[in-house]
Amino acid sequence: MDSPSSTHGAAVTAEGFGLKGPRGWAFRGVSIAAEPGAIVAVEGPSGSGRTCLLLALTGRMRATEGHAEVGGLRLPKKMAAVRRMSALGPVTGVSELDPAFTVAEHLRERVLLQRHYAGSPASLRALLRPRAERAADARARIDAALDAAGLDVDTLPKGARTSVRDLERLEALRLSVGLALMGRPRLLAVDDMDLKLSDAERAQAWELLRSVARGGTTVVAVCSEAPDDALRVTTGTDNSNDTEEGADDALAETGRA
Repeated sequence: MDSPSSTHGAAVTAEGFGLKGPRGWAFRGVSIAAEPGAIVAVEGPSGSGRTCLLLALTGRMRATEGHAEVGGLRLPKKMAAVRRMSALGPVTGVSELDPAFTVAEHLRERVLLQRHYAGSPASLRALLRPRAERAADARARIDAALDAAGLDVDTLPKGARTSVRDLERLEALRLSVGLALMGRPRLLAVDDMDLKLSDAERAQAWELLRSVARGGTTVVAVCSEAPDDALRVTTGTDNSNDTEEGADDALAETGRA
């Protein structure tokens, strides 16, 4: 992983940011001012557009009102560039884990996807390196990402051969975060980060995200209740019925990222 530095993370700002679907607003009037390496907690009732905001800030949904900037890149104009600098943790219907896959299979798939979609000259040169050297680099990147996510594969019931369906909720969250960190993103987005977690597990999950932020990566996390040290952003305070329908429509039109 990159050496810890707040300059690695992407500043996130927004003013009057909104997204309207066919049946109403998914979210509207969102303002954010987050420094690199901050934790932004998106609160609001289910169906209030929290996930849509998460996807819009990572360049995966197109906003229709106002503007935002991520790492100095203006949204919605620079969506593709923002996608390249950001990564998704678990987002239902977009980036969730496959329950039939093992931990090892998810890790191998992520390595192959990164090789396939890497388009920089440095990445292309890396493909020409000896196979053993490329394998060692992939192993080092996997180890660093899992360490940053706090997932010790050796403690799982079947080690790396453990199926996702057999993971505890917090373990699955750590795996999703680890997979996202393999791309060394400047912005990490996590949906429903505290869903179905006990109080003790929720505390561990927030400490995980704090650790990621301390490493320099900016974090945006959808949650039911934000900790005091996070920057709070609230959705769905007005026109809740329109917001729920608009968010459902907007998500239905979003493909897998």
